[in-house]
Amino acid sequence: ISKMELPEDHKLILFNDDEHSFQYVMACLIKFCGHEPQQAEQCALVVDLAGQCTIKHGCWAQIDTMREFLDAVGLKVKMEKYEDDMH
Repeated sequence: ISKMELPEDHKLILFNDDEHSFQYVMACLIKFCGHEPQQAEQCALVVDLAGQCTIKHGCWAQIDTMREFLDAVGLKVKMEKYEDDMH
């Protein structure tokens, strides 16, 4: 029996804020989004410089769960549906 592929049609966007340190944001990305340290650092840098960064793509349930965790630890995040050019 093959596992049904869930569409990875949602993205999670992290927004910059003045409340949390660079290290705190990185730790949250590693813990809740499964980022590698270098990936977390790059995302935190983009958020700091550009004001926002897409930090994860995935199915609705996966992204919504990450959104809830990050929201609970005080980070400003938003989940959006996106259209992938490959579909």
